[in-house]
Amino acid sequence: MPLILYQRDDCHLCDLALDVLSQVRAPDFQSVFIDDDAVLEARYGARVPVLRDAASGDELDWPFDGPAVARLLGER
Repeated sequence: MPLILYQRDDCHLCDLALDVLSQVRAPDFQSVFIDDDAVLEARYGARVPVLRDAASGDELDWPFDGPAVARLLGER
């Protein structure tokens, strides 16, 4: 899957990010929970949720909105 959503368990902001992805009808994406991964925790801990385009490496930090996601999707 080309999109990855880095998130945490029980994360209200992550739920909001999922709502944005649903609203823009984002293609399938992989949810990666960072809670039990020290490397991901160090990289994304203070930034989650983060949407990453695996192909380009581009990332959107929260808060992001529908137009920002559409721009990310258009750049692939």
